[in-house]
Amino acid sequence: MAEGRTPSPGCARQVLYADGTVRGDVPKRVRVGVNGYGTIGKRVADAVVKQPDMELVGVAKTRPSFEAEQAVAKGYRLFVTGGGDPGAFETAGLPVAGTLDALLAGIDVIVDASPDKVGRENAARYRSAGVRAVFQGGEKSDVAEASFNAMANYRTGEGKRSLRVVSCNTTGLARAAAVIDRAWGVERWEATLVRRAADPSETNRGPINGILPTFQMPSHHGPDVRTVLQDLPITTLAVVVPTTLMHVHVNRVRLRHPPARAADVVARLRASPRFRIFRSWERADGTPQVMEFGRDRGLGHNDVMENVLWEAGIGLDGPELHFFQGVHQESVVVPENIDAIRSMFGLAADAEESIRMTDAALGLPPPDTRPTSMK
Repeated sequence: MAEGRTPSPGCARQVLYADGTVRGDVPKRVRVGVNGYGTIGKRVADAVVKQPDMELVGVAKTRPSFEAEQAVAKGYRLFVTGGGDPGAFETAGLPVAGTLDALLAGIDVIVDASPDKVGRENAARYRSAGVRAVFQGGEKSDVAEASFNAMANYRTGEGKRSLRVVSCNTTGLARAAAVIDRAWGVERWEATLVRRAADPSETNRGPINGILPTFQMPSHHGPDVRTVLQDLPITTLAVVVPTTLMHVHVNRVRLRHPPARAADVVARLRASPRFRIFRSWERADGTPQVMEFGRDRGLGHNDVMENVLWEAGIGLDGPELHFFQGVHQESVVVPENIDAIRSMFGLAADAEESIRMTDAALGLPPPDTRPTSMK
């Protein structure tokens, strides 16, 4: 912690790292603030509240909104950020606990869920306040000391003052690559991203009657994956389509040491955390049924935080692995933000422990060990 800052309660816990080093200044409950209470921020705040080793101190908003009203209804302390007017909140009947500076004075780490590029503007303020910071994938990678994905490079976060949780698409690709590359090696990975045009709440974005190619070739997603998996030979292209539900990735991967059957790939992915593979009999033909599954499951906000795959959409042709995967852009990065905090503060011995803790608290099921139905 920064010199002069008040330590969190119970700050005498020791953590033994895999390299033999010991830290004795790890707080038992890390005090967390969330700056930006929109699509990602509200989900991260809810996730923090559920963790046994974290405490949500408050959330920050620029202006009154129904989301700010809901934050107050949940008992979250509300702070004003981004040059917002505290009087506007008071006029709306929303009590505020102070400005962003007041929030920063009482926390150990801030999760910046501000709009794209605003996080970079906030970075110096966080450093000056002596708090650690977790940024989102809408910022360039150099906003933080390292880019982060729990399954791909959890240990990278140890001791860092700042981390960037990579974007929703990069998170989905990095998770899949972490499993597939470790199991069979990747000689070449080609992915085409079919991207949603807007989030459901956005009314001013996206094509209405069109499919828009992204003419940046390759798209930025492949280089972003390499900020967490530096040696992965991945190339990506992208198109934008008129939907708000999810992204879908069309993957073609040439494996160095391919398994005998596609069923082996299904079994390995199914046995990994944060993957949901639909069997044919479940009749989840595409993203509409996946989102209906999320509504029925009831984790909150209709979220599906796992990589979504379809058993019928995984094929092996010699060394060539083909598979589709869906990514729910509103929620897939939420558990990664929690793991990033845990990695920075040494709250778990390794990625496996942190992922188990996070997923159990969020209500995500453990890996599926049932036999695959593929021949």
